[in-house]
Amino acid sequence: MARTADKTDIPLRLTQAGRDLFSRQGYNATGIQQITDHAGVPKGSFYNHFESKEVFAVAIIEQYAEHLQRSWEAMMAAAPAQPMAAIRYVFAEMMAYHERKELQAGCLVGNFAAEMALASDACRQGLLQAQLAWRERLAGMIERAQAAGEVRADLPAPVLSALAWDTWEGALLRMKLEKSTTPLRDSMALVLDHLFQPAAPATGIPPTTKE
Repeated sequence: MARTADKTDIPLRLTQAGRDLFSRQGYNATGIQQITDHAGVPKGSFYNHFESKEVFAVAIIEQYAEHLQRSWEAMMAAAPAQPMAAIRYVFAEMMAYHERKELQAGCLVGNFAAEMALASDACRQGLLQAQLAWRERLAGMIERAQAAGEVRADLPAPVLSALAWDTWEGALLRMKLEKSTTPLRDSMALVLDHLFQPAAPATGIPPTTKE
């Protein structure tokens, strides 16, 4: 196995290997030996950098949250200026990402939440923070769209953002079951084209009455 003088190389290789294996197999089905083999490092080096598998998982969750932040910033840099168009662009980019993946593994946050939230409070807290950060970013976009009259304003932006998160994560589960990204497109079309839309303005014409 290749040696390196870079002290960050081994933990980086371990977390990259762990993220890949956890995404494909889940936390409980992945052993430390598998992780170190996948990373190409000695098994003993794992405990030189991480106290336990749980601590390792928390590090991966934090790393994944940072990845989501960078990805969001990159999408926003290329998104249209119009608020609602920017929201549509972000979801289109995320759907395109899953369409390009040979293995449609879903979202690490959602996968870990289903597997680890009750088993590890440290993981639960990390997952909660990653989820809230995602929702806060979207809520800021929704607020701008509401101010422009492009999204319904009768519900607060955080409520609509939470609805989008719940819908997205549920659609990712269906995607894995059906091995198709159609649930993503159908679900988000319902949210963006209907549930987010402003109410039609009242016509001011009173209803007809029967004599």
